[in-house]
Amino acid sequence: MSTQVSGAASRRRGLTLTDVLVTVVVSLVLGVVYHLWASVSSVAGLLFVQSDELVYGMWFAASTLAFLLIRKPGVALVAEIAAAHLEIAFGSAYGIQLLLYSVVQGLAAELVFAAFRYRKANAFVAGLAGIAAAAASLLADIYYGYVTEYATWLLVYKYSLRAIGSFVIAGYLMYGLAKLLEKAGVTQSLRPVDRKEYDALDG
Repeated sequence: MSTQVSGAASRRRGLTLTDVLVTVVVSLVLGVVYHLWASVSSVAGLLFVQSDELVYGMWFAASTLAFLLIRKPGVALVAEIAAAHLEIAFGSAYGIQLLLYSVVQGLAAELVFAAFRYRKANAFVAGLAGIAAAAASLLADIYYGYVTEYATWLLVYKYSLRAIGSFVIAGYLMYGLAKLLEKAGVTQSLRPVDRKEYDALDG
């Protein structure tokens, strides 16, 4: 019996063709959103100083949504990179830089899910993954010299807003979307397990 259980668990842990296809679809959809989100960010930036940082978390959403749907190692990183590729295909002004951002942001989110051994797929953990991705984006910003002239207070203020927005958007918003998709039956083909196992993962 234990051998059968471990074998089933092993099959669930490995990525299937369906997992890859769903990850790609999620990435394609959010890649389009990423491309259009610059306009949303510009409007949000009119509210107050650095207010656009509150919506920056949408650019981390592919990694968290993909994991919340599939709940397997690697999908957060793959989804973020794939979404960045589509954004580049749309002619993003940042070009190849987006690949570096997607790698470090996807890895950061992946590390959070790994820290929970890929067994926690709730809004709070997804929010932490969003914060981790925001921290990774700071490292990339430093690497490219985008924040070298920022005063310390402004640096802290800017990335605090980014972290808050990322926690909400990449975490709770994407969790809510994943739940809607689950109710629509989308996740049944991805995770054909019983309700008790869903509840255990969400606990």
